[in-house]
Amino acid sequence: MSSRPSSATPTVAHASTDNSSSARLTPRRDLEPSTDNSSSARLAPRGDLEASTAARPTLVWTALVLVYVLWGSTYLGIRVAVESLPPITSAAVRFAGAAGVLALVLRFRRGPGALRVDRRQLGSAALVGLLLLAGGNGLVVLAESGPAGVAVPSGIAALLVATVPLLVVLLRTLGADRPRPWTFAGVGLGFVGLIVLVLPAGGPGTVPLAGALTLVAGATSWSVGSYLSGRIRMPADPFVATVYEMVAGALALTVVAISRGELSGFSPGQVTGRSWAALAYLMVAGSLVAFTAYVWLLHHAPISLVATYAYVNPVVAVALGALLAAEPVTNQVLLGGAVIVAGVAVVVSTERPRRRVDGAAPEPVRR
Repeated sequence: MSSRPSSATPTVAHASTDNSSSARLTPRRDLEPSTDNSSSARLAPRGDLEASTAARPTLVWTALVLVYVLWGSTYLGIRVAVESLPPITSAAVRFAGAAGVLALVLRFRRGPGALRVDRRQLGSAALVGLLLLAGGNGLVVLAESGPAGVAVPSGIAALLVATVPLLVVLLRTLGADRPRPWTFAGVGLGFVGLIVLVLPAGGPGTVPLAGALTLVAGATSWSVGSYLSGRIRMPADPFVATVYEMVAGALALTVVAISRGELSGFSPGQVTGRSWAALAYLMVAGSLVAFTAYVWLLHHAPISLVATYAYVNPVVAVALGALLAAEPVTNQVLLGGAVIVAGVAVVVSTERPRRRVDGAAPEPVRR
């Protein structure tokens, strides 16, 4: 999972395409301070979720391709990073480093008060960070680590995490929101694909059950974080919120890494250059560059177009895993993956525009 970067997860990261409840909301200008900390400040573009500022199509598509490719590639990046780095430790370092860089940029661009929030906003951001990054991304990293036959291939991990928008719809039914019938149909279709994907088949490409359950748990944690982020008092600016989410996630992951004994006897000299490069890529490309492109898109492109990352990212992840890591792509993977992606596409395309007080920008899944 991408950090939403916050995830949008961010969040990370690397989360959901639910326009009413899921993710961080758009700032007025990229990396510019917001003075309105009310809940209405964290809203998606005005009107019927169309972009508030026109931009050249080439710029929009360049930013969109960055989001597609960079967030889609983070699953393969995780797999390479954990080849010689302790898994939870690698996630903690990634988010701590990204938080530090983003905080410095905000401080330089905006001045000493750039990261000022009240206690309630800080607590909310920390809670969301725990759910998105420590729970969501941390479990993805665990699922992708380990020897062959135990670790889940990066492409399959992306397909399982793609169920986040489906899970968010289910969470919304617990509240006052009632999604459209077609949205429920998309959820059902997506879960049929999930079942097809994880059914034991034997041979190459079989999804390890323990890893699959770990990923579903991670997707559930990310979904809860996405759902809550639109219903609690978060920092108005998504970049500021992401800094605190990453800090909270990194601290929690560090505690988990220590409790697992990952740092006992660990030496940086044991880590290969390949894993260091992957970690740097995750930190810069996944958590910073792609997230900035995502937030820019929220101002300059229709939400309906931006939300397409939710079903393009898994396709990119499967393709990269097959091409660069020789991950097997069986008929079962193709069928299950296609049904999941189709279900997510139905959910995204059938979501009705929300009232201004409810509208939130879609939050990225992770990466």
